Amino acid sequence: MKATATRFWGKTALRWSGALLLLAAGPAWAQRPLLSTEVAEDTARQNYGPHRRHFRHLFASYTPVVGQPDGEAAELRPWASSEMAVGLREKLRLTRVLAVGADARYVYQRYSLAQNETKRLPDATLHHREALVLHRLDLEGWLRLRFGRQGNTVGRYVDVSGWGGWVAGTSHHAEDEPNSARARRVRVTETGLPYLRRWTYGAGARLGSQRLALTARYRLSDTFRKPWQSLYPELPRLTLGLEIGLL
Repeated sequence: MKATATRFWGKTALRWSGALLLLAAGPAWAQRPLLSTEVAEDTARQNYGPHRRHFRHLFASYTPVVGQPDGEAAELRPWASSEMAVGLREKLRLTRVLAVGADARYVYQRYSLAQNETKRLPDATLHHREALVLHRLDLEGWLRLRFGRQGNTVGRYVDVSGWGGWVAGTSHHAEDEPNSARARRVRVTETGLPYLRRWTYGAGARLGSQRLALTARYRLSDTFRKPWQSLYPELPRLTLGLEIGLL
């Protein structure tokens, strides 16, 4: 009888011991995935930032066209001829001072044509206002050299780049004063201009500090397709202006 009771209490003690061990081990097992998740998130946060391994942000720029066409058959209105762009930038830091990156951007390019007796682009007709407009989708790769004080900020830098783009749409806008009192202005828009190239490419540079940068782009491709290159003067290739990072 005594032996039976001893065995009973021994088995009961073993069962309770096993249950207590499982209860004690449960929180530890539950914490392992949580700790792994927290470590992964901390690592991602340490690798992401303006001066860390990865960084991504939006930007916008305004760059007026510099100069005039190569011939007398066209003249541009300064400041009214420009490029406006918005885009997304991805940066990969290689060292403390060196990084590479890529931009994807939409560009609204406008050549505002002056009205004078020598005008031949796209024809000799004079208007109250006239412009050629291009809608571009660009991709740009760049190399960045960072200098100055170190820290998790964009800092001061110099970029050199190469870019290429597809001209997704083209249009010719003309505005005139009407011959009657029925309207204040008459506007005519022509789209799908056959004389403008659909692909464009060039080089660029940026000198920046934190969110602001002085940016320059030089177009290496021609504006007009070959059948029209002898009729129209080449438009200015350089744009120079400001860019702001939207962090």
